[in-house]
Amino acid sequence: MKILTILGARPQFIKASALSRIIAQYNQSNQHEMINEVIVHSGQHFDSNMSDVFFEQLGIPKPNHHLGVSGVGHGVMTGRMLEKLESVTQMEMPDWVLVYGDTNTTLAGALVAAKLHIPLIHVEAGLRSNNLAMPEEVNRVLTDRISTVLFCPTQGAINNLKAEGYPFFCTGRELQNIHNVGDVMLDVIQHYSDEVHDKIDLSRWKVSEREYVLCTLHRAENTNDESRMRGILSALQQISKKWRVIMPLHPRTRKVIDKTIGGDFLKGLNIVDPVPYLEMQRLEMSAHTILTDSGGMQKEAFFHDVPCITLRDETEWVETVELGWNVLAGAYSERILAALDSVKCPDTKADYPYGRGDAAEKIIQQILDLK
Repeated sequence: MKILTILGARPQFIKASALSRIIAQYNQSNQHEMINEVIVHSGQHFDSNMSDVFFEQLGIPKPNHHLGVSGVGHGVMTGRMLEKLESVTQMEMPDWVLVYGDTNTTLAGALVAAKLHIPLIHVEAGLRSNNLAMPEEVNRVLTDRISTVLFCPTQGAINNLKAEGYPFFCTGRELQNIHNVGDVMLDVIQHYSDEVHDKIDLSRWKVSEREYVLCTLHRAENTNDESRMRGILSALQQISKKWRVIMPLHPRTRKVIDKTIGGDFLKGLNIVDPVPYLEMQRLEMSAHTILTDSGGMQKEAFFHDVPCITLRDETEWVETVELGWNVLAGAYSERILAALDSVKCPDTKADYPYGRGDAAEKIIQQILDLK
């Protein structure tokens, strides 16, 4: 069996590491019937700290194909990926195409599979923020609709699909397969948790356990909106008077801030370059609170039992809000400050929604059962 795995963004590298590890384990004990995973890197996120190091740290096999598509707008990026992915897919002729999440890479891979009539697997299916102004929402809705197998991280994602009328006929004669397998990011967190805690020392950032706030900011809806940036950074200025604020910031985002509202808004904050995945997990697990506009970090905060304040007006990870671990504060200074003042860890996670850390194993078994 040949699976063409299409990746391009940092969260996809993380998720892929869980499946690649299970595939390697399967192949060790089934050498007469191995799974051949062919990895394609679109290039969507690519520099040494933001891409290569993820493969190195997480033990992901080096990509078989690198498309080198990055640094252009949504339409051009998706179009170039389509063209290059079609050539690679026709050359490899896999039994399955596998995509993760909701990026332009996801959509391009899904469209190529559909056009070439190759069965498509979507990992992290069924998520909805119900905001079609988000490029990610458009990507995930379209990808779900043309997928053959949809692996959902939660029952809520299953419910979203059912509410939209799923399953549909994906090939004209076969109904889509939909499964709640849990969240593959939990697999990765559990796999590396002890190593991260024991081998990565907080002293490199000159902070101590629970004595700092961790913040990330990267979404265009925030960074391209001067009013929203002012609201968020004004709140961080106030927070920095009481807490150490650690803020990994991509140079591109810093340039946007300098150009639009001025670098003075970053004074008092501990700005650091983007950090590799395992180091980021160390910062997350020991923070007092996490402030972020990242979807993945909302979940990671939940997995680490750290309260989260989300700098967005909606989230696809609704369970984190419903269970009291996440507050949607948007870009409003008053709401951000009020959320931090009232932050607390709920007493229990009795209704744990994201599985038990065996999502990758379930996914591979389901694929084997469908072959």
